[in-house]
Amino acid sequence: MIKKGTKLYSILKFKCPQCHEGDFFTSSVYNFKKIGELYKCCPNCKLKYSKEPGFYFGAMYVSYTIGIAIFITTFLANWILNLQASLLQILLFVGIVLIVGTPYLFHLSKIIWANLFIQYKVKY
Repeated sequence: MIKKGTKLYSILKFKCPQCHEGDFFTSSVYNFKKIGELYKCCPNCKLKYSKEPGFYFGAMYVSYTIGIAIFITTFLANWILNLQASLLQILLFVGIVLIVGTPYLFHLSKIIWANLFIQYKVKY
C-alpha cells in the first residue's frame, strides 16, 4: 500500500530514512526503559542517525504541531458533528489522548524530524 522509497513509509514503519530497511529505534514504542532510544547508526546502511549534538531538539516543534493538530481536529469534529461537548470536555479528551499517546508521539516526532533532513537513497 505505502511504497518503500517514500517518506511516509519510513515514518509509519519507523525505518531508516536513507535505506528504509534498518530499524530507527532500539525498542518498541511502549518500552518505557528505552523510550526514544535510537541506534547510533543504521544496522543496514550504517548511516549515522545523529548529525550533530542536539539534532533532535527540533523534534519538539514537530511534537507540538502534532498536538495542536489533534486539538484542532477534535474541536472541528465536535463542531461539524454537532456533538455539543464543552470546551472543558474537549480539553479533557485531548489531554487524555496526548498523555496516553506521548510515547508514540515522541517516536513519531523524531522520525519525522529525521526524514526532513535525510533523503532516501536507492541502492543499485
